[in-house]
Amino acid sequence: MPHREIQPNDVKNLLDNNENLSLIDVREEEEVAEGKIPGAKHIPLGEIHERLDEIDENTEHIMVCRSGGRSGKATDYLMTKGYKVKNMPGGMLEWEGPIEKK
Repeated sequence: MPHREIQPNDVKNLLDNNENLSLIDVREEEEVAEGKIPGAKHIPLGEIHERLDEIDENTEHIMVCRSGGRSGKATDYLMTKGYKVKNMPGGMLEWEGPIEKK
């Protein structure tokens, strides 16, 4: 199933324009501790299925990980559940915007 994507630079531009985005970071705790996109919600990939109640079904979400692989899996999974989601290929490796540390 092909998933919809949004490039890291496009996400940065939307944030720079103060767009209200829902970002979900699916990396592990130790990865997120090194820095995440400001405002991103942290839900590790392995916990997505048990934390669906934390993800608004009426909002579009952008899934983020280190390189785009795990966020792609999360995107595919959430799409099968009826969520509106996009993957950010390249992940944090290609992110050139600000980061916040936990």
